[in-house]
Amino acid sequence: MITRRSSKQIQIGDVKIGGGAPISVQSMCNTDTRDVEATVSQIKQLQEAECELVRLAVLNKDAAAAIKEIKKQVTIPLIADIHFDYRLAIQCIENGIDALRLNPGNIGREENVKKVVALAKTNNIPIRIGINAGSLDKNIAALDLPLHEKMVKSAMQHIAILEDNGFDKIKISLKSSSVVTTIEAYRLMAQKVDYPLHLGLTESGTLNGGLVKSAIGIGTLLAEGIGDTIRVSLTENPVEEVYAGYSILKSLEIRQHGVNFISCPTCGRCRIDLIGLAKKVENALKNVNKPITVAVMGCPVNGPGEAKHADYGVAGAIGEGYIFKKGEIIKRVAEKDILNELLHLINNDN
Repeated sequence: MITRRSSKQIQIGDVKIGGGAPISVQSMCNTDTRDVEATVSQIKQLQEAECELVRLAVLNKDAAAAIKEIKKQVTIPLIADIHFDYRLAIQCIENGIDALRLNPGNIGREENVKKVVALAKTNNIPIRIGINAGSLDKNIAALDLPLHEKMVKSAMQHIAILEDNGFDKIKISLKSSSVVTTIEAYRLMAQKVDYPLHLGLTESGTLNGGLVKSAIGIGTLLAEGIGDTIRVSLTENPVEEVYAGYSILKSLEIRQHGVNFISCPTCGRCRIDLIGLAKKVENALKNVNKPITVAVMGCPVNGPGEAKHADYGVAGAIGEGYIFKKGEIIKRVAEKDILNELLHLINNDN
């Protein structure tokens, strides 16, 4: 069992983060925030995938103004991603945003920081300090230090600004496109503060490569007990980020969310289209939120035996399949009927 790092707890909308709360899964819309209809549509798709927090890019005052209408149409907590202009942060708070992602050191003079912090305190709005390895302050970037130390140093400076203004509803992220740099940065930060940590790699890549890098980086830290909320950043439909996030948590047995899907890699004994079948079964069960394990196995030799711990499954034979439940074969069906028979069993079994 993984022992988690002790941290303070903050709350974004109705989602608790840190302090022993379940590790939450979040994503970010890739729509133009000014396009309310498109943004609301994507948020609702993310909600259907059980996303728990959604971040929106706020590039200008029109995007900040759109927050008010978007909030009316969705129930999931929203986080505004803001750079440089403190007025956008104030406008988003006034329009009902649930949290901010910004760096207090790049939103202007100290008096402007105080305005944002004062309003955030009054409205109970947490702030995530988001450090990216590729966009460090020039003075910090020029230091003769390892990159992960520069990232932590930058974060500590931003934390000090908020703390000096009496603000402690803080969450921290330290993202790099390098798995090793990301892991080292979070490990070091975890030793320095007890604020909750948001895990992720930035610019991790497309679906296949990005999943591998994110699983290694985020998974390593979670296995060490570090991390309170996660985002798997992918060059892909953001809904895939949510599925990936829950897959990482399930793999580490941190959160059992939805179906635990297992399948064998196939071999020369396989006499059905196992790869095609496995993809169809996994896709059909994506939004099934039952805490069950489903196995798709290539042959009777390894099927019910190796997957006897599965709640439901199928083992392929020559042009047919054996449907099994808890390791016991209950039906033999033609290959063309495997998918429907298996799904019927899963969906209708009490």
